[in-house]
Amino acid sequence: MAEMPCTASPAWDSWSAVATRLPPDLDLDALARRTGAIRRCREDSVCDAATLVQLTLARGPGGKSLKETAAWAHLSGVAELTAQSLNERLHRSVAFLAGILHHLLAGRPTGRAVLWSGRCVHIADGSSLSQPGSTGTDWRLHGVYDLGSGGFAHLEITDQRGAESVLRCGPPGNEVCIADRNYAKARDLRAWLDQAKDGERDFIVRVGWRALSLHDADGHPFSLIRQLQAWPAGTELKEWQLTAQAGTAKQPRGLPLRLIAVPLPADKRGIAQRKLHRRASKSCKPLDPRSLVAAGFLVLATSLPSDIPAAEIVAVYRLRWQIELAFKRLKSLLHIDRLPTRTEAGSLSWLYAHLIVLLLTEDICRDVLDSPP
Repeated sequence: MAEMPCTASPAWDSWSAVATRLPPDLDLDALARRTGAIRRCREDSVCDAATLVQLTLARGPGGKSLKETAAWAHLSGVAELTAQSLNERLHRSVAFLAGILHHLLAGRPTGRAVLWSGRCVHIADGSSLSQPGSTGTDWRLHGVYDLGSGGFAHLEITDQRGAESVLRCGPPGNEVCIADRNYAKARDLRAWLDQAKDGERDFIVRVGWRALSLHDADGHPFSLIRQLQAWPAGTELKEWQLTAQAGTAKQPRGLPLRLIAVPLPADKRGIAQRKLHRRASKSCKPLDPRSLVAAGFLVLATSLPSDIPAAEIVAVYRLRWQIELAFKRLKSLLHIDRLPTRTEAGSLSWLYAHLIVLLLTEDICRDVLDSPP
């Protein structure tokens, strides 16, 4: 009988190409032993970290089930193990995979500055993920997207209790951070600015009409919704120099900022107002008419100096859709949102494997693209 042909992919040759993309200072075997991913060798065990990474990537981004991954490993000569044994190894590899992700992020090349005196423009956002059978958020992926390099500069995974905050945006850097309204928290913004030296950080954050406690230059309360309700017809943009309360009654602190408001086009205003009506109908709660007024405006808070025109700040904020596209690619192409796991460790090993492939893919794209998409 003729020998059955092996149709498995040449795993070791492919891994050699992947391994060249890893940071040169990353010792996979040492990391695996330190994190407990590899404990001791047996005849049927996975004895080296490179093999463990291959199995993890085949199981997660490779789209294989546990049984399919075990069969692939056998046919490819990678490892001899059962599906149950593979599952146990993946469960104890979470810290190992998180360490690889950390090294990949730390070793990323600095993107070219694209705005304002050589500072990088970063976009912060979060994306929700759910386990099988769940009706809500089980995991939240926090990301910071670097417009200059066209890739992620920071990634973090939390459970559903991990709120979106600029304090998750990585170490201080020479940057301008753009974020949506979930990041409009005065105390977090104040602490985020305090982490850096003067002038190294600034933010552009969209705000809701009651997100911040605002005061004018004389210390009087400032009502944003009244300003929007009395908006003069034909006015394209208005700006105010204000202070947001960022402390407590016992320890008051202020956050100086510029507040910029721009009316939305009629079609976008209609879309935003219809969303509010649907949300109120679904929750069986009355809709505040002030929210309908605010839905017709784009309101931004920024710490940028006054020599940068407000219209330019509004234009830059509209680049925020780049991170939304990045999350969409992560879900539609890498399928990170199709979690097959129900345990915490199993889900984290699945998610970290996808993020590792994401960063490696972005590095490859930098080699062939003259500019980021």
